[in-house]
Amino acid sequence: MKYHIITLFPDSLTSYLNESILKRAQEEKIIEIKFYNPRDFTTTKKNPSYADRRVDDKPYGGGPGMVIEALPVIKAIEKAIGKKSSKKKVKTIWFTPSGKQFDTIQAKDYAEKYTDIIFICGRYEGIDARVKKAFKVEEVSVGPFVLTGGELPAMILIDTISRQIKGVLGDHASLEENRIASPDVYTRPEVVEYKGKKYRVPKVLLSGNHKLIDEWRNKQNNK
Repeated sequence: MKYHIITLFPDSLTSYLNESILKRAQEEKIIEIKFYNPRDFTTTKKNPSYADRRVDDKPYGGGPGMVIEALPVIKAIEKAIGKKSSKKKVKTIWFTPSGKQFDTIQAKDYAEKYTDIIFICGRYEGIDARVKKAFKVEEVSVGPFVLTGGELPAMILIDTISRQIKGVLGDHASLEENRIASPDVYTRPEVVEYKGKKYRVPKVLLSGNHKLIDEWRNKQNNK
């Protein structure tokens, strides 16, 4: 799976994407993450100034803030798509609070159907809507709230989708959604003492009776 992230702020994602499971998945070439900054598609000058690389302007119709121009984003998407191939199956994601609520079912679907996923990360007042007319995009939301930009949603989708790809978690049985799992988990020691009070592991987890343990986990899920 190749992830293509179109963002003005690539450094805002690297601290999370280059750690732990996602870092290992990249090292083992199970997933690949590439960045495309729209500022890099504004000019061909060798030493461009800030003005040369500017990508935002005032919105038509008035209003606060600035809007990211269409052409730099369009060129970035073109670069991400690259050469057409029968083996290449591309999905382009446009993050918006009004989009379809993302969930695990979608994550599984993306992991199974696509080889490349492009994430368009907006900022400021958003991206010129003509980008959506130039390309077929799917509008996606990660929750009923407004974020500063699309970088955080991109990280959420990369994490969620990657978990569905065989080899990313090491043991595919680790997927909580594919087994009976409880929101509450415990490890050694059996008794934790804090401020004179003892906190114990539920007895059923020490019983070795997996039928009873599964029943207990189901009850925890249905609370």
